[in-house]
Amino acid sequence: MSIEVFNRYEKKYFVTADQLPYVRERISEYMYLDEHNKDDQMYTICNIYYDTPNNDIVTRSIQRPEYKEKLRLRSYGTPSLDDKVFIEIKKKYEGLVNKRRSTILLKDAYDFIDTGKIGEMKPFMNRQILEEIGYMLSIHEIVPAMFLAYDRLAYFDKSDDDFRLTFDANIRTRRDDLRLEHGSRGSLLLDKDTYIMEIKAINAVPLWFAKLLSDFRLYPISFSKYGTRFLKEIAQ
Repeated sequence: MSIEVFNRYEKKYFVTADQLPYVRERISEYMYLDEHNKDDQMYTICNIYYDTPNNDIVTRSIQRPEYKEKLRLRSYGTPSLDDKVFIEIKKKYEGLVNKRRSTILLKDAYDFIDTGKIGEMKPFMNRQILEEIGYMLSIHEIVPAMFLAYDRLAYFDKSDDDFRLTFDANIRTRRDDLRLEHGSRGSLLLDKDTYIMEIKAINAVPLWFAKLLSDFRLYPISFSKYGTRFLKEIAQ
């Protein structure tokens, strides 16, 4: 069974394509690659972000409030309507990220978000989380706002299950055709040689990783994929 509730701190860093092989070589002593990265290949994550018609959720998010939340659908690769995906509500308060998600069939997820009604429960669905999302749908007018996909390398610490590291690249977005089953095409958000390295940890990062950050002069950044695309749009 997949994990449905996450509580952790997350920090992001820019890593260049030139730096990446050396960073990966350093971390390989302490971390192992996610099983989804078969043959050392990146896997694709696809998302639909939801917002109000006036973009209230992303507008609030980029103002960096103490508390913010977002709603999204997520799949690993391009799903069919009968495939399982995740519906997620992600909250952040004073730097601590709480992510709650339920597995759901893609066609049922669309119906749920459109109507606010959960429909027939299936064994892999989490009613408590779906009811929480249903409440959010009842108090806001929520519509599909943006498709966002990227390719990922993911690592887990060999000695600490609570420390995870990911590298995201080829971030692409679109504002039309907001369906997960329609493929991962989109406009590139960043230069193709830029990677987003993100740490996900419950406690302090290991000392070896702190030294890696220092050696490569990697500094934390404030970066939101959805927020960055939105800011680019309003700047045009």
